[in-house]
Amino acid sequence: MLDVQSLTIRYGERTIVDDFSLDVQEGEVVSIIGPNGSGKSTILKGVSRLIPCESGRVCIAQQELQSLSTKQVSRIMCMLCQSNTSPADMTIEELVGYGRMPHKKWFERYNGEDYDIINWALEQTGMTSYKDRLVNSLSGGEAQRAWIAMALAQRPKVLLLDEPTTYLDISHQLDVLELVRKLNQELNLTVVMVLHDLNHASSYSDNICVLKNGKRHKYGKPQDVFTSDLLREVYDVESDIQYSSNGAGPRIHILNKSRGVS
Repeated sequence: MLDVQSLTIRYGERTIVDDFSLDVQEGEVVSIIGPNGSGKSTILKGVSRLIPCESGRVCIAQQELQSLSTKQVSRIMCMLCQSNTSPADMTIEELVGYGRMPHKKWFERYNGEDYDIINWALEQTGMTSYKDRLVNSLSGGEAQRAWIAMALAQRPKVLLLDEPTTYLDISHQLDVLELVRKLNQELNLTVVMVLHDLNHASSYSDNICVLKNGKRHKYGKPQDVFTSDLLREVYDVESDIQYSSNGAGPRIHILNKSRGVS
């Protein structure tokens, strides 16, 4: 569903992402993890064409992004950034309605199908009863669900999430991640997200992509990726990892800072 080949992104003379490749199958959830400054968010911005790439190729459903218009890309892929803003007087229903814009001509009015999809997106995210509320009146967790509803209204095949749990308390973090898993399982939605919490990545991902210094360091199932050696190499920490026999992702307990050199 998503094929990234040899992506390189530079800011001036500095290489942020170096020869990065990733192959995500339809219906998978892949989490990108790594230390601060390793290039996680930059990769999502490059894949979604928010920033230019020095070199490389990105394909979605075997279509090369460079050959598609912005509107065509928006019909098959949506990205939500860490922080999202809307006009102060915008309601939830109006926000979600913006997800239909890639499917409309300039100044074309919403039709019955559009309103059906808007209502469906509100229902999927549990936001139907909030639709007349103003976006800026919502809590952090509610607002995140509203933005995900807008993304769903685009009817994308691929959803990119850049740290979707940022600024949320533990309960709302889990609410958002459970919602993402529900949408993935029920809609077969392909999800690529950047996460900081290693246990969240372990619990909610089919595969993990580990970055270090802008390069792909390791990729695979959570139980194969998360080892004490890897966390020492990438994060410079000592850890205790508990593996489950029932197929659940391992639980990571950080013990202390490593005394070695990463």
